[in-house]
Amino acid sequence: MKSVCVFTGSSRGSRDEYANAARELGRVLVERDVTLVFGGGNVGLMGFLSDEVMARGGRAIGVIPESLVAKEVAHAGLTELRVVRSMHERKAMMAELSDAFVAMPGGMGTLDEFFEILTWAQLGLHRKPCGMLNVGGYFDGLLAFLDHSVDERFVRKEHRDMIAVETSPAALLDELARHKPPVVEKWIERATS
Repeated sequence: MKSVCVFTGSSRGSRDEYANAARELGRVLVERDVTLVFGGGNVGLMGFLSDEVMARGGRAIGVIPESLVAKEVAHAGLTELRVVRSMHERKAMMAELSDAFVAMPGGMGTLDEFFEILTWAQLGLHRKPCGMLNVGGYFDGLLAFLDHSVDERFVRKEHRDMIAVETSPAALLDELARHKPPVVEKWIERATS
């Protein structure tokens, strides 16, 4: 893996462990010579993560739509900042630039970006690994819901299992590096649809 896209919040969240995890992920990315691709903001967890990467001499590429440059306060101190026209263009560019994808704690935008890229993997549009850094159990409820979706037969187990989940940045990057995407010929059975 040469580059990892991280979806995370423009807020710092309610607990210091979120910011600490963002900094730790930044440190691990630099130690492994992995370029950070992210939403381009200098606030919240995005800011902690990208500042750590830059402070340690790593590479960080931000991708931000014109409409969010002022709202998310575009990070001026990155290796590269790409300003795009729309959220759709942002997601496509982040996907193109990245070898793997990580969701950290964040809000609706984080979830939107992660689940779109995960859906693209499910549909076979890419074969890149996707994972969640489950800081302090942040994603526990969401993961339980996904398991419920499998039980209710709206999500295939093979697709649920595409999400690597770890609590430490190093363990998550190791898991993503070992990723073998599932081969699912048919993801909808006509008799059950």
